[in-house]
Amino acid sequence: MEKRYFAGVWVSGFSRVRGKRLYGETVILSGVFRLNVPQCVKCVGGFCAKSDWEESQLPEFCPMKHKGEVIEEAMSKYEDDGARELYVNSTIVEQQAYMIIRGRRISVRPRVLEVIKFAERMGWSRVGIAYCGGLRNEARRIVEIFESVGLEVYSVRCKCGNIDKTVFGVPKEYKISNLFGEPDRFEAGCNPIVQAEVLNSENLDLHIIVGLCIGHDIQFTEHSEAPTTTLIVKDRVTGHNPMASLYSAYHHPRFWDEEQG
Repeated sequence: MEKRYFAGVWVSGFSRVRGKRLYGETVILSGVFRLNVPQCVKCVGGFCAKSDWEESQLPEFCPMKHKGEVIEEAMSKYEDDGARELYVNSTIVEQQAYMIIRGRRISVRPRVLEVIKFAERMGWSRVGIAYCGGLRNEARRIVEIFESVGLEVYSVRCKCGNIDKTVFGVPKEYKISNLFGEPDRFEAGCNPIVQAEVLNSENLDLHIIVGLCIGHDIQFTEHSEAPTTTLIVKDRVTGHNPMASLYSAYHHPRFWDEEQG
């Protein structure tokens, strides 16, 4: 079952309501919604962050309205001592990332410092870095910073294992070298499972992803036996800042049709 939902009110059909300006174009707040399926990003009420709401106010797609049993079971998992410790410390680090300056709440900790402070609160001293070779300079700086505060750091580059991509079943026409007309040239493949297993062998407290390719980061996380977080997300176009595409007209979706010349 589908309905149209505009500006917090269920309506039928299409309607032009409450647009806003973005990239010089008018964007209408609209969308197709399936009932009983989580669609939080399309909610205009934000009731989950409020203390004064009633269930009747929740949109039909709100998980708090139709996923009560799932939420209750999930909440019970915080009773585990390990889950409780991690949650409490992460929430404390969140609060300490702000200060009130001239009456305003200001962020005062970059992500790299938050990782350090979180590790301190958790009592973690041995960390592993799984990094992309294209970010070796950034990875080196991260290691230097972590070591300067007393962390014991291990690092594994993505090409560890030295295996050509075709060994993993990648057709040679999809090698980067084929863009230069050299599909038979050796091209070492990224090896996220090896990265995870090498770090696993050291029994570390925390694994940190630095710029692994999309998909490779998933495989690394799947095989990681230590808690895993991401410090740098790879984005080759935006200097590894994926959010830039959301705000820059130079990266507008209208330019994403790769079939056009």
